[in-house]
Amino acid sequence: MAAQQVLVIDEGTTSTRAILFDIDGNMRGSQQEDLQQYYPATGLVEHDAAEIWTKTLLCCQRMITKAGGAEKIAAIGITNQRETIVAWDKRSGEPLCKAIVWQDRRTADMCDALIAKGLEPMIQTKTGLVLDPYFSGSKIGWILKNRPEVAAAGDNLAFGTIESYLIYRLTGGLHITDASNASRTMLMTLDGKDWDDELLALFDIPRKALPAIVDCAGELGKTSTRLFGTQIMISGSAGDQQAATIGQACLSQGQTKATFGTGAFILTNSGEKPPRSEHRLISTVLYQLDGKRTYALEGSVFVAGSLMQWLRDNIGLITFAGESEKLARSVDDNGGVYLVPALSGLGAPYWKADRTAAISGLSFSTTKAHIVRAALEAVAYQCHDLKSAFSADGTDWQSLRIDGGMVANDWMVQDLANILDIPVERPEFIETTALGAAMLAAVGCGIYGSLQDASVMIRGFETYQPKIEASQREARLTGWKKAVHGVLSS
Repeated sequence: MAAQQVLVIDEGTTSTRAILFDIDGNMRGSQQEDLQQYYPATGLVEHDAAEIWTKTLLCCQRMITKAGGAEKIAAIGITNQRETIVAWDKRSGEPLCKAIVWQDRRTADMCDALIAKGLEPMIQTKTGLVLDPYFSGSKIGWILKNRPEVAAAGDNLAFGTIESYLIYRLTGGLHITDASNASRTMLMTLDGKDWDDELLALFDIPRKALPAIVDCAGELGKTSTRLFGTQIMISGSAGDQQAATIGQACLSQGQTKATFGTGAFILTNSGEKPPRSEHRLISTVLYQLDGKRTYALEGSVFVAGSLMQWLRDNIGLITFAGESEKLARSVDDNGGVYLVPALSGLGAPYWKADRTAAISGLSFSTTKAHIVRAALEAVAYQCHDLKSAFSADGTDWQSLRIDGGMVANDWMVQDLANILDIPVERPEFIETTALGAAMLAAVGCGIYGSLQDASVMIRGFETYQPKIEASQREARLTGWKKAVHGVLSS
């Protein structure tokens, strides 16, 4: 094959990137552009989808130039922030309103009303999801009711998650979504191939405005010639957490990964049968190939890396994210301080959209180092809450593979191993979300015959072992449970 490079679009919450890989998994280049987030009111988070498209296209153009031209690109893989919803006009491709971001909580009352009607068990049975504003269905319903310009678009209205919108713009009109992203909308049954009529009716969403559901790898579409001079095949697509699971080689049932980015998301490969949780975890499509699905059990923490960003930008306790490690090491312990980071509600296993963050245990002896350390410790505590829920559902972690921007912090990684009391494995190459999308694209365009074959693109791992006494672990977890109880009962 003449073209020996794969271009990955990694569209996240705070930035969009284009990353160039060779077929051995080596990163050959990367271009990143920051994205503005809009906070029109408490609990509301929005993006400008036009900005996402413009900056994504710019990143792609620069990486294609670096590759030596579009003819040097074998395929494009796409991975994206999940649950964020875009409404656009099919004629122009232009967004009709601001995109509602996955962190947005504006539909909490809508979800609470449906819970009060006793509808959550039905929804969870069908979709594997809990009834929460996090997921896309209620967002679409809200847009249709509250944005007249969207409803007025009629037959020209299109809805989609971010990858769906980018594919539409890249191809000049192909309206599709991959099964992993579709499983996050609350509009598709886990074992169904199309949108569910009962769920569409629940949120009053017209089927004709939604994309077709397709595989995560294959000849999904081709870019418009006018964009890059020649067409490039789009052959891989998956939500960011599913892509990271693939990029961590969690391809066998029982293997578990955690990504620490804006939030923290832990997925365990559950094989070919949809898992059912009794402890407020969610079931999701990990990937779909040749119409056949592999599933995962997932726990979602809404605030992880964004907590460091908040401490830096809003509170001013740190000047750059890496400073948090130095401060955490500068004190012997947390000084009795606990920080429950419910800045956008609490995710799994609590699912309390209306809770707010709290810091407890402050005294005159408290320093900013204690508060920053408490913020980092909160990451491990939230993961321990999820580990307990996974275990109660019959899926106990034997080890944990980690990735995301936060895992560059050695102190945090060791604390994670200490609190979880299991080995934690950090890959040599931490951009596993993009790598997973590259693997899907490489399979989809025929470079590799399977994801197992494509796993040769993955590097090795560095392992962290637990290093604290059980009594110390239990004392810290007791303090955390007290702090969380205070937030839950507020």
